[in-house]
Amino acid sequence: MNALKAWILRYQLASLVLLTVLLAVVLPLALDIFRLNLVGKYLTYAFVAVGLVMVWGYGGVLSLGQGVFFGLGGYAMAMFLKLEASDPISTKIQSTPGIPDFMDWNQITELPTFWVPFKSLPFALAAVIVVPTLLAWLISFAMFKRRVGGVYFAIITQAVALILTVLIIGQQGYTGGVNGMTDLKTLWGWDTRTDSAKYILYYVCVALLIGSIILCRWIQTGKVGTLLLAMRDKEDRVRFSGYDVANFKVFTFCLAAALSGIGGAMFSLQVGFMSPSFVGIVPSIEMVIYAAVGGRMSLVGAVYGTLLVNAGKTYFSETFPEMWLFLMAGLFIGVTMAFPLGLAGLWESHVVPWWKGRREALRQASVQGRQPAIRPAAESSGAMHAASPAAAPVVPDSVSRQGV
Repeated sequence: MNALKAWILRYQLASLVLLTVLLAVVLPLALDIFRLNLVGKYLTYAFVAVGLVMVWGYGGVLSLGQGVFFGLGGYAMAMFLKLEASDPISTKIQSTPGIPDFMDWNQITELPTFWVPFKSLPFALAAVIVVPTLLAWLISFAMFKRRVGGVYFAIITQAVALILTVLIIGQQGYTGGVNGMTDLKTLWGWDTRTDSAKYILYYVCVALLIGSIILCRWIQTGKVGTLLLAMRDKEDRVRFSGYDVANFKVFTFCLAAALSGIGGAMFSLQVGFMSPSFVGIVPSIEMVIYAAVGGRMSLVGAVYGTLLVNAGKTYFSETFPEMWLFLMAGLFIGVTMAFPLGLAGLWESHVVPWWKGRREALRQASVQGRQPAIRPAAESSGAMHAASPAAAPVVPDSVSRQGV
């Protein structure tokens, strides 16, 4: 127990413990399965926000195209699920049974070659991480080795998001087009639409998210995390010290892409579809807002920011269907202007000092409350000894004159 406590204190994971209790205990007990499934969908976006904390908050590299990697991970998992749902028996009414329905609609008569490996679940799971990471490596290596950064890199990532969106929509026969991949029902014969399956997938999502935060926190507390902060503040000094700054940026960007891919895969599993609407520029910017609202320097804060923004979007769209976009814009602007460091900054600047001051005041009050109870007893004891002739010691005059 002491070793676990020391480990939590070393990596400052107390806030992560509270988040785990909230996600794994409080919310499942407080919400029905529909609302809990919504929270599970929100948590898939939190993978992207956690990655942005690493690449933007610590690395100082703003990416406005993280939806690309979220979508690639989601499509990799959706391709396996779609192939499983497109068995010859289920698709016997099609012109070509055994292929996804959108391929049959587009007069494709056989499964494309690049789809065939996705019949294997291990391959699909590997592709969830490898494909986004590989694309991130190509982009970041080409850019960072040429010292392209700042606003230019942000614009390039936006261009990549736009290109991939156009590609997915244009290749409708192979990707499902603007409608995406729908009717994803089973995973190795396991029906993912039942309530029990939704609970299991929710807890799997929570476990993967907590594991991702622990991994990122471990990186932050190590040498790599220190160098990332140094590069963010004084990149030239780090370069002149002999470090290859580009390699560290590439590593962080690939890490964020891998985390985004995992989030996309969990989205496909929990929601049951994937479309290009989660790949483009708008969703990518929204994902940056999640990290900004929660605090771009806080891994746990990014999760809270994701939950807050998406819960607000759901509440406003249900309660004020005609004004919810304006209300969401007001929420974004208000939070970023009032709390430039996000919810985590608000916690550190206001809540933590208040809590420490409160604890110190209670401690001092308890100490002062004990002192009056002790002093009268001591005084009465002294008075008793003074009043009793037998209690008064006999001191010779020679000793009293010389002192003790």
